[in-house]
Amino acid sequence: MQHKGIYVALSAISLLALAGCGSKAAGNTGNSKYAANQVLNWSESQELATSDLSKVTDTVSFTMLQNTQEGLYRLDKTGKPANAIATSTKVTNGGKDYVFNLRHNAKWSNGDPVTAHDFVYSWQRSLDPKTACQDAYYMYAVRNAKAINQGKLAPSTLGIKADGNYRLEVHLTKPVSYFSKLLAWPLFYPLNQKAVQQYGKRFGTTSATTVSDGPYKLTKWNGTSKTWTLAKNPKYWNHANVHLTAINYQVNQSTTTSFNLFTAKKLDETSLNGQQVKNSLNNPNFVKRLPTGTQRLDFNQNKVKAFKSLAVRQAISTAIDRKQLVNDVLQDGSVASNGFVPHGIGKNPKTGEAFDQEAEVPSAATYDLKRAKQLLAKGYKETGTKSIDATLSVSDTDGAKKVAEFVQSSLQKLPGVKISIKSVPYVQLMTQQANGNYQLTFSGWQSVFADPIEFLNVFAKGSSFNTTGWKNAQFYDLLNQAENQDGNQPTKRWAKLVAAEKVLMKTQATVPLYQQAQSQLLRTNVKGIIYNPAGVPYDFTDAYIGNN
Repeated sequence: MQHKGIYVALSAISLLALAGCGSKAAGNTGNSKYAANQVLNWSESQELATSDLSKVTDTVSFTMLQNTQEGLYRLDKTGKPANAIATSTKVTNGGKDYVFNLRHNAKWSNGDPVTAHDFVYSWQRSLDPKTACQDAYYMYAVRNAKAINQGKLAPSTLGIKADGNYRLEVHLTKPVSYFSKLLAWPLFYPLNQKAVQQYGKRFGTTSATTVSDGPYKLTKWNGTSKTWTLAKNPKYWNHANVHLTAINYQVNQSTTTSFNLFTAKKLDETSLNGQQVKNSLNNPNFVKRLPTGTQRLDFNQNKVKAFKSLAVRQAISTAIDRKQLVNDVLQDGSVASNGFVPHGIGKNPKTGEAFDQEAEVPSAATYDLKRAKQLLAKGYKETGTKSIDATLSVSDTDGAKKVAEFVQSSLQKLPGVKISIKSVPYVQLMTQQANGNYQLTFSGWQSVFADPIEFLNVFAKGSSFNTTGWKNAQFYDLLNQAENQDGNQPTKRWAKLVAAEKVLMKTQATVPLYQQAQSQLLRTNVKGIIYNPAGVPYDFTDAYIGNN
């Protein structure tokens, strides 16, 4: 499950000067810095899963929502929330009550005005248990949100109210320091109720069943196609400052294919595999960065009896040489994980120590084949088993297959362990993971805001993202204390989060593998990339094409 590809500090990447296949001619604006062809051709490695903000869990879909929809805030080029649909905000009651005044000129692509009622409807719909929104827990700070999501209260009791068409009230149960950043994230965007009700279950499953209030409209997508286009939305309130007329996407699971298309000037961007990274280090188009996106190996204790044993889970983790994985297999600048929460997610508010260093449990992510064999023998005895025959489910991308083969080879060095690899399309894999239909699988996570809780919540009590069967009362209690009892005491809260991470790793809830680098070739006349370490989706809102 590749969650979000979203944003630490929710910081958007602005491409301030984009070029469509190298065009440099002056555009219709009369200003020579604009190219005539305001079209960008982009490559993705995975399909678009949905355009329904209540259903999204993957990076690609969130990227599209960032560009086709808009909420109360957008992120400026420094990653700070800036007014979008909201024109002003008043915060009272110690940070628990918000009043937003909304702009009167925002419209949906179908011509309807964007109003406060659209936000109320959207939030209530996402929290309604019938919607089955996997990310609903992000809204739990809103009054009654958790009880609504658990089916204990009606959606109408949610702490959000429209006072007329252009005034919105939101009431929280507690102050949340990062709440304004959450409001710039698609889950908190509005929905056009008329469109949702018109299309029913088909809403957001094709471009024809999607409406937009953002800078672009989703077009040319039939729900399963591997190509689609974001076309400039003429109804967008700030359309005069959106200079790209279209962004054409095509899915290429193979970086060899996308690299060849880039070389042939049929694409303006391509991701790179390890060998391509080596060959491209001196290429002026080369860009490499290390976001907070991670990959891990999850066990399904509900499917494989042996995985219920801590010793077995520890053996599997200890049998994997992460440094060899990143250095010899990936070769793209990715970094071996030393814990579940990655580097760059936060620092101790008192000492400045990085979270991943302070919370590290070395034995949980250190390669030691001899120890792994000893642990496995112990685990076999505990579970009354003598062997493990499990299937590793991964997506059908080149990178996933290479990592899967490495993990397969590593684990089969253990006595009695046999690993089969099952490669399936990405969208299908996400469905299987959400339903717990796997034995072993690779899962990805990308932060929404710069705080360790964003990762730790993956394994929180009741989390829809934890389908492994792992449970731990101490872990749950530490998260509860951090977010409630110590919510306004940064140092104490930090200590509880560090303790929670240590519990997670000591009990080997999962096997962190690596922090994934992003290496690309981007046309040399794609200028001014403002990039946040989170690896957030590209935000093309203010992009324009310029001369070199």
